[in-house]
Amino acid sequence: MSVNNQDINSFNQAYFVGIGGIGMSALARYFLSKGWKVGGYDKTSSKLTEALESEGASIHFEDLSEGVSKEILSKEKTLIIYTPAIPKTMKELIFLKENNYAVFKRSEVLGMITRDSKALCVAGTHGKTTTSSLLAHILNESNVKCSAFLGGISSNFNSNFIGSIESEYTVIEADEFDRSFLKLNPFASIVTTTDADHLDIYNDDASFLQSFQDYADLIDKNGFLIHQANVKLQQRNSISYGMNCEADYTGSNERFLNGEYLIDIEAPNFNWKNVVLGLPGTHNAENALGCVALLNQIGIKEDEIRKGLASFLGVKRRFEYQIRTSDLVFIDDYAHHPTEIEALINAVKKLYPSKKITGIFQPHLFSRTRDFFDAFATQLGRLDEIILLPIYPAREEPIEGISSDTLYKAISSTNKHLLASNDVVDFISSRENEIVLTIGAGDIDRIIEPLKIKLEER
Repeated sequence: MSVNNQDINSFNQAYFVGIGGIGMSALARYFLSKGWKVGGYDKTSSKLTEALESEGASIHFEDLSEGVSKEILSKEKTLIIYTPAIPKTMKELIFLKENNYAVFKRSEVLGMITRDSKALCVAGTHGKTTTSSLLAHILNESNVKCSAFLGGISSNFNSNFIGSIESEYTVIEADEFDRSFLKLNPFASIVTTTDADHLDIYNDDASFLQSFQDYADLIDKNGFLIHQANVKLQQRNSISYGMNCEADYTGSNERFLNGEYLIDIEAPNFNWKNVVLGLPGTHNAENALGCVALLNQIGIKEDEIRKGLASFLGVKRRFEYQIRTSDLVFIDDYAHHPTEIEALINAVKKLYPSKKITGIFQPHLFSRTRDFFDAFATQLGRLDEIILLPIYPAREEPIEGISSDTLYKAISSTNKHLLASNDVVDFISSRENEIVLTIGAGDIDRIIEPLKIKLEER
């Protein structure tokens, strides 16, 4: 079935294969807000699936195979949405495809929904969730408003979906995994980074970069590309940004003053002093610059931009404080690529230069661990103490010679530990800690609450 010829309004039920994913759940919330019947499958129950069930979705956690047809009111009225992270052997998905249901990828459905709006997309290997959430927050704080489909739970909205019937703009996190972002119709886009990733999909750096160029080529002829200064993409209307470098929008003089994090911003048509940012760190300052550049291009006023930047609370699992006292700090972060881990450690060291930093890291994917093995070992070795968990496989089968044990041996630090996930809480809580970081994109989030409780008890 062709996406371009499909009218989304011809359906009234959405069925999700992988409904608990962060991007999928945002779409589920969109359809629930429209009054559709929403259901679906996920592998395990989670806070997201529990929230969706409380909002009206019907969810099951076993592969029903052809029995999935009983979950669907009408074949003709049901839109089937799946995530590429679902294994190709999943029996429900095989049945639905073989029996000619209307089956689409999440990105294709996003393309349908946003076809009649101005899509402001955020792409990039790192930073796209924080940047898209910040962009949506500032727009929502302004008179312009927006709808948004985010790849994380915004702390300001406590959701990954924002609905607005009054705005012409929709903010979308554009995911490069499985080339999904090539299904979108961006009016304008921020591209934060093009560091290689997902080489299990792209095979090599050149193919990965070409996919980003193909994405940039999709931008509307009346739109524009906002890119970090080191990103080398071609586009007719291209605008650069960066901290302490030559760019169209530059940030400088980052500093802490009276508990606030500030920078100065210079652009072709303004010079703003003392801009307060809600999140610290050079990488977050660059994310903010990308948003400022885009928002300035579409005419958002300075006072609205400044207000939104200062009041941004961040995204769940992105430099998210769990405990912040004079004696102990516990931060949870989704970082799962060496560049992201480097940015996290840099920010923590800048904020707490004299404190001991203990990191708990769960590698995500065998292929990513293999492809960036040396870089992972280097960055993890920068921590004062590192606790390494088994690799979270997600969709993958093990790769011979790649394990947390081999990564553990490659880390230069002498203060390192290899532990099972269920041993971490007791291990950490029995020690004297100053800064504790949980790092990773797998199911490491399951230890956050019990670890927080144990640390607070001490």
